[in-house]
Amino acid sequence: RKKCLLCNNLLMIAAASIMGCSKIARSFEMILIGRFMCGISLCIPLHHQYIGEISPKKLRGFANSTSSFFFSLGKAVGQITGQRELLGRQSLWPMLMASCGLPALVQLVTLPFFPESPPYLLMHKGDLEGCKKAIRQLWGEGHHQAEIDDIMKEKATTKNTKILSVLELLKDPAFRWQLYMIVILTLTVQLCGINAV
Repeated sequence: RKKCLLCNNLLMIAAASIMGCSKIARSFEMILIGRFMCGISLCIPLHHQYIGEISPKKLRGFANSTSSFFFSLGKAVGQITGQRELLGRQSLWPMLMASCGLPALVQLVTLPFFPESPPYLLMHKGDLEGCKKAIRQLWGEGHHQAEIDDIMKEKATTKNTKILSVLELLKDPAFRWQLYMIVILTLTVQLCGINAV
């Protein structure tokens, strides 16, 4: 998860650089390419997953909700800085377009100092000592055996569960209505005007 976040930040920085240089290159296609790269990045689901996994159990719900809060705050800051009095002027809009790379750069610099998520280390890598070390680094010294036991129970529960590929998921009739609902909700969010607001 951490490596994927780091790669995702490189993608966002590349997208910001392309959009920031579009005026110098006199190419609106660079803006389209940069926006497309921003769109295919996996920022939001990865952040939710990583933050949820590195948070102690009692703070997990709060940590996941802060991710949504900062996502909404970022949209609001983007709308405010896009005003003509700030960065919305013709001479400054390349800076506005490239500003999406700033949070990615901050995360790219700070994330290497954070450990991999404890559930990932234990469930996918089988690294019990690495999991304990990550828990101590994230949550401090103390008795964290209950959390490790919870991760072990989750690992035992998912051991016999078959993981479907995307194609298998799309073909399985048991998930068809759930997929329809997700697609409809996602399209509705995109077309409801929330981005304009």
